[in-house]
Amino acid sequence: MDASAEILIVDDDSQILILMAKFLRANGFRAHTARNGIEMAETLKRVSVDLIVLDLMLPGKNGLEICRELRRISSVPIIMLTAKGDETDRIIGLEVGADDYLPKPFNPRELLARIGAVLRRTRGAASPAVDRGGRNFSFAGWSLDTMKRELTAPSGVVVDLSTGEYDLLLAFLEAPQRVLSREFLLDAAPNRAIDVQVSRLRRKLDGREDLIQTVQNAGYLFATGVVRD
Repeated sequence: MDASAEILIVDDDSQILILMAKFLRANGFRAHTARNGIEMAETLKRVSVDLIVLDLMLPGKNGLEICRELRRISSVPIIMLTAKGDETDRIIGLEVGADDYLPKPFNPRELLARIGAVLRRTRGAASPAVDRGGRNFSFAGWSLDTMKRELTAPSGVVVDLSTGEYDLLLAFLEAPQRVLSREFLLDAAPNRAIDVQVSRLRRKLDGREDLIQTVQNAGYLFATGVVRD
């Protein structure tokens, strides 16, 4: 495990906070805790965190509202904790920007595994594109800087991407005008809801379904040319 990783746990159950923080610290992480959105915001002013474990059911602003607000200003990875079997909340969580989800109750070792997987994707996603010949991709007036992990719209506005959205876009840009299966995309951007991730990415690209086209019974096609700088 990466002992330098700073993890923020946000949950209104004090016992769960104590247990999760103790478990993560025992496994090499630096764990911080908050019981609601206000305490989370105060912690984020003091600490630059690498990942947030965010409970859905919180007093005041719930986890979905907090996740949506965070995504407007940050691409920090978020793992959402949801009620067991509540598929609607899980899908909404992914749509508003969560990178992964975990239903309660859960085995702490599964949380540990998911944190490790999300951090590996976050910290390692940019290097393959650089190794294969360039820092920047340009397409249809858009540009992606893989060193900064920044997507810039034709208007010049920087569009914030979650870890999953970034990984998915990078997979498309490295194989433009080719049909990519859902299985391939699942390997490139591990997530149990690729269709949801594609929908979110399309919205970030101004809703342009002509850029990412659905190929029935086959997968998805990034349908425009890509220039690698």
